[in-house]
Amino acid sequence: MSHQKRAGLTALGAVLSPLEGSGPKTEAVVQRLSAAISLGVMGDGQQLPSETDLANQLGVSTMTLREALVVLRQQGIVHTKRGRGGGSFISASAEVLETPSLARLQQMSVQELRDLGDEHFAVTGAVAVFAARRSLRADIAGLRALADRLKDSSDLVSARQADSRFHIEMAVCAQSTRLTRAEVGLQAELSALLWLPGLKLDPAVEASAHRELVDAIEQEDDARARELAESHTESRIRRLVALRLELSEEHR
Repeated sequence: MSHQKRAGLTALGAVLSPLEGSGPKTEAVVQRLSAAISLGVMGDGQQLPSETDLANQLGVSTMTLREALVVLRQQGIVHTKRGRGGGSFISASAEVLETPSLARLQQMSVQELRDLGDEHFAVTGAVAVFAARRSLRADIAGLRALADRLKDSSDLVSARQADSRFHIEMAVCAQSTRLTRAEVGLQAELSALLWLPGLKLDPAVEASAHRELVDAIEQEDDARARELAESHTESRIRRLVALRLELSEEHR
């Protein structure tokens, strides 16, 4: 596949892709940009595209985008400068956007968690297959670098970001815009839950699993890549469900 065709397939491109569905667009824009920061796709101090360009990328009206930016400014997530060198800039770190994930987990039913896990199982398996069939040499190097970044993470926030970015970039390697969008959405829902301290995920162990998956992708072994991706996802969801049940027992 040519570099020209690859140009639109990036993690940031997936985050800023057109919104789907018929729900409230202002809230959807706020959630999309908040998720981008939380997942480490956009960073503190980064400038957003112009209002016209960003509205076009997200498939919303300029008025809707401006309404969303007002909300983001009120939340302290975005600040706007006027005049030369002006524009809207990210003004919040991932730590600021950390949701009360433990409380959210307690509010979710076991069935909801399993349904979310089932969706991720299906998406990550497909992503792994197509990454093994379509990835380029540069893709492999990028995935290995993210696995190393996860291994060297000094805290849970940086570990979560490296882990989420690995899964998103693997979807980019799969050359599927729809799968990449799906992975971004799933990571926005799951990553903060999966890296709760109670799950006790070890960055070094998780990085080792990622490296094994990259080996299968590099060898173009799509069956092995699917097996590794699915089993890893299933194991994580089992641990998350177990934590949810443990929390239920503690509050009886």
